[in-house]
Amino acid sequence: MNRIPNPIVRVLGISLLLSATQCTSTTNDGSANYYDLCDADVPAAECYATRRAPESEQVDLATDIALRWMDEHPAEEQSWDWGPGVLMFALTELHRVTDDERLRDYYSAWLDHHIQEGYNIIWSDSCPPAITAIALLSETSTDEYQQVVDDVLQYLLVDARRTDYGGISHNGDLGAPSIWVDSVFMFGMVLTRWGELSGDVSFLDLMSEQMGIFAPRLQHENGLMQHAFDWPGNVDTDIYWNRGNSWVTASLSEYLRVRLLRGESDPAVQKMFTDQVRGALELQDADTGLWWTIMNRPGEIYQETSGPALFAYGMARAYRYGFLGEQELAAALRAVEGVKGRIEPDAQGRPVVTDISLGTDPTNFETYASVPLRDDINYGVGAAILALIETSGLTD
Repeated sequence: MNRIPNPIVRVLGISLLLSATQCTSTTNDGSANYYDLCDADVPAAECYATRRAPESEQVDLATDIALRWMDEHPAEEQSWDWGPGVLMFALTELHRVTDDERLRDYYSAWLDHHIQEGYNIIWSDSCPPAITAIALLSETSTDEYQQVVDDVLQYLLVDARRTDYGGISHNGDLGAPSIWVDSVFMFGMVLTRWGELSGDVSFLDLMSEQMGIFAPRLQHENGLMQHAFDWPGNVDTDIYWNRGNSWVTASLSEYLRVRLLRGESDPAVQKMFTDQVRGALELQDADTGLWWTIMNRPGEIYQETSGPALFAYGMARAYRYGFLGEQELAAALRAVEGVKGRIEPDAQGRPVVTDISLGTDPTNFETYASVPLRDDINYGVGAAILALIETSGLTD
């Protein structure tokens, strides 16, 4: 377990709470310029929840998906890894909307279990559990949860292996130094959420710096991202992996939101984001609202659930804060309808998220095609919950 004797960051009094961030950006004439804004007398937590229609069918469905998952998968059986990290992040977002304490009990039990048993932070995929710790710290300052965040920041700022061009190597010391598109979410969401909660802009600046390294090496002229750069072996760089690109949409929409609420902007990252979304829109399947798992090879492999769900989440979040418009919102709504079509009842009539592609390394087209689909995989469940929440309330 990584432990640092003197934490590199210790917030003694938390003044910026994720659940209490008020949206106050305005245009030059003083009027609000994005969707997620309530009157000044509405508490911010209430504003956040009501904008996502907590009584809607979609939020009810997200809750039913979460409760069925929690009933069948004890928190203590979920590992310290990116998959459970995505699921728990989704549950923290659902808790913000519903205030259902069963959700909080579950994700805090998971984090408490790993704090007690010990954990290792050795690569980018070890970082997402800190997103849940940050959500819990937004409610109260707790040494144990703070230590989780400190350990991940210690890794990202000090211990993580860098490429010779300064990128945080996705696999740490486990393989050749290389950057992966997955990392945009895996460590990017931690830097963004901690930058917001702590008020320390240096973490946002590190995210911006890394995107300045990632974009010229991973992003193509069509806006889409290849899976990895410098990864050895038989890797096709002219194909675009669905879930990998959706990690970017989900994470950068959140990063831009935090900059906006600070009264700041990041034109380079915003261009990276809007170019990537533009490329994705051109390849969305008109019949299903989904994307093929290799986006630019339609009909040759399959469509799966987790990537389109993350696209829907990221596009809807960016719409809420004025970074995308009606065309992208329509795409997000089509995508979430496609995701809902992949949710099927179990023997008891409870909703199960199906057709989720398993973990995928950078590779060639033929090997991408061999990655199997499975039902009820933690990160796919989390992605579906995020999509259902974030697209809820956006239509009359």
